[in-house]
Amino acid sequence: MAPRDMIAAEYSEPEPSYLSDLPPEAPLDMPIQSLSEGPDGGLTRPAPGYRALGLIGVSLALTGLATSAFYGVLAADTLSGLDVVILAVFAPLFAWTAFSFASAAAGLWAMARRWDPLGIDSRDPLPILASRTAILAPVYNEAPGPLCARLEAMWRSLLATGLSAHFDVFVLSDSTRDEIQHEEHRQLQGLRRRLGSEARLYYRHRRPNTDRKAGNMADWIRRFGGAYDFMVVLDADSLMEGDTLARLAGAMERLPGVGLIQTTPVVINRHSLFGRIEQFASRMYGPLLARGAAWWSGAEGNYWGHNAILRVKAMAANAGLPHLPGRKPFGGDILSHDFVEAALLRRGGWEVRMAPTLGGSYEESPPTLADTIARDRRWCQGNLQHLGVLRAKGLAWVSRLHLVRGVAAYLTAPLWLALLVLSAVLPLKPEWGVSDAVLADQMAAARPHTVVSIALIFAMSMGFLVAPKLMALGAALASREQRRAFGGAGRAMASVAAEVVLSALIAPVLMLNQLWALISILAGRDAGWNAQAREEGQVSFEDIANRHLGDTAVGVFLGVATWSAAPNVFLWMLPVIAGLVGCIPVAGLTATRALGEAARRVGLLVIPEEIAPPTVVAAFNRLAARWAQDAPTADVQLPAPPRPVALAGALRLELDEVA
Repeated sequence: MAPRDMIAAEYSEPEPSYLSDLPPEAPLDMPIQSLSEGPDGGLTRPAPGYRALGLIGVSLALTGLATSAFYGVLAADTLSGLDVVILAVFAPLFAWTAFSFASAAAGLWAMARRWDPLGIDSRDPLPILASRTAILAPVYNEAPGPLCARLEAMWRSLLATGLSAHFDVFVLSDSTRDEIQHEEHRQLQGLRRRLGSEARLYYRHRRPNTDRKAGNMADWIRRFGGAYDFMVVLDADSLMEGDTLARLAGAMERLPGVGLIQTTPVVINRHSLFGRIEQFASRMYGPLLARGAAWWSGAEGNYWGHNAILRVKAMAANAGLPHLPGRKPFGGDILSHDFVEAALLRRGGWEVRMAPTLGGSYEESPPTLADTIARDRRWCQGNLQHLGVLRAKGLAWVSRLHLVRGVAAYLTAPLWLALLVLSAVLPLKPEWGVSDAVLADQMAAARPHTVVSIALIFAMSMGFLVAPKLMALGAALASREQRRAFGGAGRAMASVAAEVVLSALIAPVLMLNQLWALISILAGRDAGWNAQAREEGQVSFEDIANRHLGDTAVGVFLGVATWSAAPNVFLWMLPVIAGLVGCIPVAGLTATRALGEAARRVGLLVIPEEIAPPTVVAAFNRLAARWAQDAPTADVQLPAPPRPVALAGALRLELDEVA
C-alpha cells in the first residue's frame, strides 16, 4: 500500500462512540494532498497580490534607506567582518518591522475608510439560511464543565436568532484519560437534558487520535461531512455569538467562491495581570492589525485554526494533510495545520477571507508567562515545519508569504539578541588587543558618533515596533464610543503605557526562550501534544522560580560578563539583563489574580467586553459558575501543564498574528 493510502486508511478506521444517537453517517472522501504535485486545475482566479507587493516595496525601500545609513556609520573608518555580520542581521530585522509597520498603517487606513471586505454588517437583518452548518468543538483532556458552559451559552444565543435549526453541535473528543472521557460523556448528557430534545448535540470520541486536531477534523469530514454545507471550527476555549454564527453562514451562502472566513477573536475573562496584558493587547491592537492583514492578503487570507467557518466540500477536496518526510520534529504530522490548510484551499481555487469587522468571536489565553512559553514552543516547531511546505507545487505566492512570515516570527528573537550583543561590542572594535590604559583613552575619544548613530537607528527600529500600538490607540481615541468603551481617554493611554512597559520587561525572557526553542528543535526534540493550561491562580511561586531559574542564571552571567568587559556595554545591554535577572519576580507577580484585579479596579488594562459584557459572554460567565456547582468536575484531576525545558519558548515581538 502506498504511503499516502496508508495515511488515508488510518483516518477511515471507524472509532467507537459513547452516544448511540449520533446522526447517520454521511461519508465524504478526503484524499491526502500531494505537495510535490499541483492540483489539476490550479487557481481558478489567480490574484496578482498588488497590495501585498506594494507593502513589500515600501518595506524594502525603508530597509534600504536604514541599511544604507547604518552602512555609512559602520564604514566611517573601515568596514570589518564584524560590521558585515551586523548589517546582515540588521537588514532582515528592519525589513520585518517595516512590513509590520506598513501593514498596521494599511489597517489604520482601512479602519478610517470603514472598509469591509465581505460586506457583513451587524446592523443588517439576519440572513435567511438554507444551509446546514456543523459547529465542531475538538477537545483534548480538557475540563468538561467550562466546555459545557460555552456550548450552552452559544446554543441559547443561536436560539435567540431563530436560526438554530440550521446548526448542529459536535464535541469531538481526542482525550486520552479514561476518567476525563467518562466525565465528558456524563456532563454532555446532562447538557443535552438541560437544552431539551431540540438541541442537536453529539459527542464522538476517537482512538487512536491520529494527526491530532487536523486528524480530528478530517475524521469528522470523512464520517459526517457529506450532510453539511459548512463547519465552524472552535477551540476548547472558543465562544461565539449566535448572531455571528448566523452571519458567517449567510456570507458563505452569498459568496459561493469563498472556502473559509476567519474571524478575529478577542481574548476575554483573564484575571491575572499577565492574562490582562494579553487580553488588552488583543482588544486594543488586534482589530487594526487584522484589518491591515485582511487588506493586503485579499482572497489569499490566512486561517488560525479556530473561530472560523469553512466550506466542507472545499476542505474535503483540497485540505487532506500529508505527513512531511523525515523524523520529528520537522517530519511527521503537521502541527501548525491551519496555515497549510488555508494555502491548500487557495491552491484549489477557493478564496480564503478574513472578516476583521465582524465581532462576537472570543477566546482565552494562557494565564502565565511559563504557560505561554510552553504553548509557543509547540507553535515554533509547527511553524518551522512550514519550511517543508514552502516548496509545494501550485501555492499562491501570498499563501507562501503567510508561511514565510510564520517561520520568520520564530527566527526574529535570536536575530534581535545577536544584534544587541554585536552592537554592544561594536564600539570596542578598533581597540581589541590593546592595553587597558590605551583602551580607556581611545574609548573616551574615538568613535562617539558610532554609539550615538547606532542608538538612533536602533531606536527607529523599536519605534516601528511600537508605532502600530500608537496607531491603534489613536484610532480608539478618535472615536467617542471607543474612548468610553476603554474607560476614557486617560485610562486608555495609561493602559497602553502599562502594556508597553510590562511587555518590555517580559520580552527578554521570551527572546531567550525562543533561542533555546530553536536549539531544542534543531537537536531533534519533539514538542509533543499536551493539554493547555487555562485556569488562573494555580501556579505556586516555587514552581515559577523553578521554571525561570535558567533565565535568571543567563541574565546574571550576561550582566557579569558585560560589566567586566566595559561599563558602557553593560549599560547598552541593561534592559535585557534586567528583564532576565528580574524574570522570577515579574513572572510570579504577573501570574497572580490580585494584581490583575487591582488593575481592573483602577481602570487599567480594561477592555470594552468587561465594561459592557456581550450577551454570550455574560451568559457564559453565569453558566460557568453554575456548572462549577452542579457538575462535579472538581473530582477529575486534570493533568498539570508540562514544565517547559529551561529556556525553551517563543518570542512574539509584534502582533501580526492576532490569534
